[in-house]
Amino acid sequence: MKTIMRKSMLYKTGVEYGDYTMNHVLGCSHGCKYPCYAFMMAKRFGKVNSYEDWLEPRLVSNTLEILDMEIPKLRNKIKSVQLCFTTDPFMYGYEEITQMSLAAIQKLNNAGIMCTVLTKGLLPIELSKYSKENVYGITLVSLDENYRERVESGAASYAARIEALKNLHIQGCKTWVSIEPYPTPNLIEQNLLEILNRVSFADKIIFGRTNYCKDITAYKRHKEFYNEQANIVIKFCEDKGIQYHIKTGTITGTNK
Repeated sequence: MKTIMRKSMLYKTGVEYGDYTMNHVLGCSHGCKYPCYAFMMAKRFGKVNSYEDWLEPRLVSNTLEILDMEIPKLRNKIKSVQLCFTTDPFMYGYEEITQMSLAAIQKLNNAGIMCTVLTKGLLPIELSKYSKENVYGITLVSLDENYRERVESGAASYAARIEALKNLHIQGCKTWVSIEPYPTPNLIEQNLLEILNRVSFADKIIFGRTNYCKDITAYKRHKEFYNEQANIVIKFCEDKGIQYHIKTGTITGTNK
């Protein structure tokens, strides 16, 4: 695969549930059609020229060398590092990315820094040998593989993602699920409880609406819908003793 080099890797994120993050790949092959906020920002700042350009990921070849320089300077400031906010650390079908991600997590763990992972790919079972403080997660917005083919055709199947996550759970790892960006019924009719029940083994569930999408706002009851779905998540998690987080902007007043 193509590679690039960078001068820095670890940075403080302003995301509501994040601390530090690293993005050791430019681009993503999963082909999400939500739309992709990471692509929009990359295009805005001139990092890629087009969506087709974005779909061809470039691995940052000097990732580990940068970490060797930055970890000693930042280790006392960092509570955790998330992989990743603008790409996928276990991008489906890219073994080079998987191996770099594993090496980066190991290096951070060796420095006493825990990692949080989120992927639409497959979480490798090797992660079970790493720090048990790490938290491993998947994005799961549906169980319908036809919908996945429409909106994230390059990503791993929903069933395979769940299985990989459950395998880590069985090995005693902390796990989480991001149900975001959740679609409105005009895009797909589905029962959120069915999704929640499939991942009821997870330690934490995050739920959020779809943003930056005209199809969502075209659904007249989208505010009421997201309020209702968020309450379903809250009740489910409280009943099951699962931690949860509802993303800012998901629950809103319906008279605005």
